[in-house]
Amino acid sequence: MAVPARTCGASRPGPARTALPWPGRGPRPGPGARRPPSGPPRPLLLLLPPLLLLPLLAAPGASAYSFPQQHTMQHWARRLEQEIDGVMRIFGGVQQLREIYKDNRNLFEVQENEPQKLVEKVAGDIESLLDRKVQALKRLADAAENFQKAHRWQDNIKEEDILYYDAKADAELDDPESEDVERGSKASTLRLDFVEDSNFKNKVNYSYTAVQIPTDIYKGSTVILNELNWTEALENVFIENRRQDPTLLWQVFGSATGVTRYYPATPWRAPKKIDLYDVRRRPWYIQGASSPKDMVIIVDVSGSVSGLTLKLMKTSVCEMLDTLSDDDYVNVASFNEKAQPVSCFTHLVQANVRNKKVFKEAVQGMVAKGTTGYKAGFEYAFDQLQNSNITRANCNKMIMMFTDGGEDRVQDVFEKYNWPNRTVRVFTFSVGQHNYDVTPLQWMACANKGYYFEIPSIGAIRINTQEYLDVLGRPMVLAGKEAKQVQWTNVYEDALGLGLVVTGTLPVFNLTQDGPGEKKNQLILGVMGIDVALNDIKRLTPNYTLGANGYVFAIDLNGYVLLHPNLKPQTTNFREPVTLDFLDAELEDENKEEIRRSMIDGNKGHKQIRTLVKSLDERYVDEVMRNYTWVPIRSTNYSLGLVLPPYSTFYLQANLSDQILQVKLPISKLKDFEFLLPSSFESEGHVFIAPREYCKDLNASDNNTEFLKNFIELMEKVTPDSKQCNNFLLHNLILDTGITQQLVERVWRDQDLNTYSLLAVFAATDGGITRVFPNKAADDWTENPEPFNASFYRRSLDNHGYVFKPPHQDALLRPLELENDTVGILVSTAVELSLGGRTLRPAVVGVKLDLEAWAEKFKVLASNRTHQDQPQKQCGPSSHCEMDCEVNNEDLLCVLIDDGGFLVLSNQNHQWDQVGRFFSEVDANLMLALYNNSFYTRKESYDYQAACAPQPPGNLGAAPRGVFVPTIADFLNLAWWTSAAAWSLFQQLLYGLIYHSWFQADPAEAEGNAEARESSCVMKQTQYYFGSVNASYNAIIDCGNCSRLFHAQRLTNTNLLFVVAEKPLCSQCEGGRLLQKETHCPADGPEQCELVQRPRYRRGPHICFDYNATEDTSDCGRGASFPPSLGVLVSLQLLLLLGLPPRPQPQVHAHASRRV
Repeated sequence: MAVPARTCGASRPGPARTALPWPGRGPRPGPGARRPPSGPPRPLLLLLPPLLLLPLLAAPGASAYSFPQQHTMQHWARRLEQEIDGVMRIFGGVQQLREIYKDNRNLFEVQENEPQKLVEKVAGDIESLLDRKVQALKRLADAAENFQKAHRWQDNIKEEDILYYDAKADAELDDPESEDVERGSKASTLRLDFVEDSNFKNKVNYSYTAVQIPTDIYKGSTVILNELNWTEALENVFIENRRQDPTLLWQVFGSATGVTRYYPATPWRAPKKIDLYDVRRRPWYIQGASSPKDMVIIVDVSGSVSGLTLKLMKTSVCEMLDTLSDDDYVNVASFNEKAQPVSCFTHLVQANVRNKKVFKEAVQGMVAKGTTGYKAGFEYAFDQLQNSNITRANCNKMIMMFTDGGEDRVQDVFEKYNWPNRTVRVFTFSVGQHNYDVTPLQWMACANKGYYFEIPSIGAIRINTQEYLDVLGRPMVLAGKEAKQVQWTNVYEDALGLGLVVTGTLPVFNLTQDGPGEKKNQLILGVMGIDVALNDIKRLTPNYTLGANGYVFAIDLNGYVLLHPNLKPQTTNFREPVTLDFLDAELEDENKEEIRRSMIDGNKGHKQIRTLVKSLDERYVDEVMRNYTWVPIRSTNYSLGLVLPPYSTFYLQANLSDQILQVKLPISKLKDFEFLLPSSFESEGHVFIAPREYCKDLNASDNNTEFLKNFIELMEKVTPDSKQCNNFLLHNLILDTGITQQLVERVWRDQDLNTYSLLAVFAATDGGITRVFPNKAADDWTENPEPFNASFYRRSLDNHGYVFKPPHQDALLRPLELENDTVGILVSTAVELSLGGRTLRPAVVGVKLDLEAWAEKFKVLASNRTHQDQPQKQCGPSSHCEMDCEVNNEDLLCVLIDDGGFLVLSNQNHQWDQVGRFFSEVDANLMLALYNNSFYTRKESYDYQAACAPQPPGNLGAAPRGVFVPTIADFLNLAWWTSAAAWSLFQQLLYGLIYHSWFQADPAEAEGNAEARESSCVMKQTQYYFGSVNASYNAIIDCGNCSRLFHAQRLTNTNLLFVVAEKPLCSQCEGGRLLQKETHCPADGPEQCELVQRPRYRRGPHICFDYNATEDTSDCGRGASFPPSLGVLVSLQLLLLLGLPPRPQPQVHAHASRRV
């Protein structure tokens, strides 16, 4: 969400900055205000009771007038303050509502929020919830290891021998080109019936597990069939776990072979295009399968790397980066005679989503030239890994080298940097089709505890860029029980539609031995995982007792939020974790940095700070006091925090009398319930009720009228002490219904709103009631019916005095329509109670001003007339007069601007339809002067959760990029058809169906695909709030012949700035315009190259398994080639011509022979 502004591209001070065009979508504006101290109550002085003003006399010539003196404008400001205060005293009903609460003191109790006790209780509840999942995980992992150990490998196993539910079967049956339809049978696949389950947000079957196998793995291979055979026994353990804990969600075993078995069974959510899901690339599997990594990737870009081979290398590096998590650190360099980083990163950086994106874009710019120099590449890599002056994982260290081959073994480099301890593993990748001797590459890997892989074509990339995890898992397996540590992941999007989840993971080890006395097996079988939905954790936190601006949050060791009200990603990609830093979820400052560090270190703490917060609508920034309290969640990597404003220390709890509760009648018979019925709205005002979960059987609805109807129907059946209802929410709602009705009775009903040009009066409460009077005003009420989600409500609690809220306008939308007097300006203020020395703010009251009528009233209040009936002062040619905002509106601009810089009122009739716009869009010259004279301060931040429409690609008809195109002579030459070039080309074309990123554009993807229409992006937000100037102020805008005088003054007890200025004579001063609108950062936010130079504090997992003295490193890669046969190639060509995809063949790789 927000970080202090660093740079978005190139950042410069704003006042002199040239404005960008206003974008098509509306600003996501910002927040607002530092309040001046409240002054003593001003005497009631209502200058203009009638709604309509008398016709104004024509203004005389301006030549006899001068700019008003400062004391005159201060007098106008006082009149405005008195008028606002008088109206709010009569109609707001603040004092009367205080009396109503005191008169009903027997109906409620004042309870206290004790931060330390609260946060410790919630942390304990979360710990208990997660501990139940941990016990289920351990049962599963132990059972899996025993099942596999008892399993007898079968060389001759057939598909018909294995019966299982293939989660993708239904999608494949619908696809006439799938391999199973082509085969003509589904003998090994069960057909299941499913029932809808709201907990899973899916259709499920509790009697079976489901199996998902990646698209590029052949289901009929011996390895896969044996895997399916022994994992079938897990089904009973899954079922027993659910019997013991019915709240369990997905239970999953991710196998190192790529097979996923999960419970309960549900059909796979197949994408519109080919399914690329592979469990081994999921965030939870990566974190559970190995300890953190420091990785340096070096890429050979010598001249011998041909176009196709270089393309394979680029894709391989990108796939390798996807095997890294936020616990890992990485850098990428290219080398020929010299080595250099491919990006701006000069050292290891955290492998988070944004850094990996920088690498992926930089890798595409690599160009092949020069000669191969392994020594330069390896020396660069070792130097990177030995740099101890930077933050890094400090666990597994490795070098991944991609090359097309070479003869140099660079033994001297290894002797210097890595031997004899061999603390750095070396993995080598031979890329492309060539006839080079691969022995040196094999030797490098074997001599440095690594592994050698071959990537002859694009089809081998995914499998061979993730197999290194098996090698890294060896020390974990050999460590045995010591390594059986449950880890909890970052937040990520569940692939089966559960929403945002965290997953507990536990590695599963191979316990078999090849024979008596043989060495222990050192292969990891896979990772066991159990999901926990974030919503289930949120249910353990207090909601409505903390007030509208109180909340609970939690972070992990990376500082990423697990819980936070601002964790609201607009788009999610299930392949990437949701990583929102605590300092990006809030507006960063030094105090929050200290709190974050303490939480990551697992400490307890409490601190009261003054900080900036954004308003809910992101238009304003308020400077507020907040109390932060935090404790660690034991047995996890998480820490829990509680944020409370001082006024939320206490809250009201309704205490319905024992006599009423003993009656056992439906709630609809309770006192005050009748005022919730629509039949009472005409006399008592319209009631909106917050859409809260008052009872389990209450049907939710986005339409508040429908929700109220559902609520009333349920209350006809429910007694006040019903166990299915939340008595706190229910009783407080009934209490506030009666409290606000008494406000109607005592204050609103006897007043004539039209006399003072009011469209409505309203009250909103913590209990969830919003009452709008009169009833007809509800037709134009657009505020959120949940007070805790209404911007006016939350800002009023945080600010003293009267908070003005003009209607929200986008500069490119049509102006406000001033028809039927329906456009209004909200003015609200909090009701503060003091009961027995305890202060709280349980409600907000306010009025809705008629925009057009108050604009006319504003002109008279800022004039030389004392009341509306007084004639306008005549100024003859021989006399000297001061201009005012009414008579001289052709020469004098008078405006009220709120603390966010948005126009509230103007004496210019043509600006009335611009009310609600950022003032720089109305008068850029004057707004810039106000900013330069410190009336406003600017806060810039970044929203990392935004969604943007994708940029339209160019060259839609272009051929694949970088693809070798054979000539006619090649096609006519039989030798060419059996060459490596032909094989690679066909591989590329076939797998290009899957890896569509190889192509310039893919129109099919954009067509009808919601994911193609929006993607995550970073938006730069700018908000303005009042600066340090409190007094009245006169200044001149120096523009030569176009200079302008202006006066500005804050209105006491409001969030308004009163500005009087000469109207501009010409446009020569339009040299700069302040921007408030949200803008897209093309470089994905602050410059990543600068951010990595000052990384935020984090801690990695407290355990590391990167070494075991008994590790057997003899299995270090034998390699495999793909000798093409003429028959296969001709078949592939025919399939291409027919448009049929080939049946996936088993990939030949180092671990293809694993027997499990």
